[in-house]
Amino acid sequence: MARNYELLLLETIENLGLVGDVVKVRPGFARNYLLPNGMAETPTAEKIEALKEARAIAEAQVAKQRADREALIARMSGISVTLVRACNDQGILYGAVTQRDISDQLISDGYGVDMRAVRLNNPIRRVSSETVTIQFGRDLITEVTVMVKPDRIIELETPANTPSSKESSSDDLPSDAADDAASDEAKTEGKSARKSGGKRRDKAAAAE
Repeated sequence: MARNYELLLLETIENLGLVGDVVKVRPGFARNYLLPNGMAETPTAEKIEALKEARAIAEAQVAKQRADREALIARMSGISVTLVRACNDQGILYGAVTQRDISDQLISDGYGVDMRAVRLNNPIRRVSSETVTIQFGRDLITEVTVMVKPDRIIELETPANTPSSKESSSDDLPSDAADDAASDEAKTEGKSARKSGGKRRDKAAAAE
């Protein structure tokens, strides 16, 4: 396995180091990117000394940037942002909400959040309320609520009103059930008639 290259950074490179830092990088990254673009070179004591002032300025800039981000994180605590989007009757968006959309809305609302700081696993594809992480570096993290609302009133379909069991009648029953109900009623009436006839015959026999 090829050994890592040790290089002196001639400018600040995010997630790698500040100008004047001596860093170790993979050979391919050094040969194909850093060296051809004049962003790094082989370190020497003289070159490191020459970049001391530039490094001090870079450190001050990084410290200011961190302080600004800490203040921004504090201001964003508990906030929500609203995006209005076109959607169908089921609330499905015609165009998904992305990191760029959230970043643009935050900037419009007065919060300077770069798109890269918006941690969104998947685009938002429907009207909803989502909790989205905002992260600067490793330890500056907060969460905001992103509310995606429709651009019009959505009328949700509701089931038709159905009569309660108490209000149901044979007219409301399926045909088979109605036939059964009619049959039961006829049987009941037949039994009552037979009982009445039997009682009349008994009375006639007693009279004779």
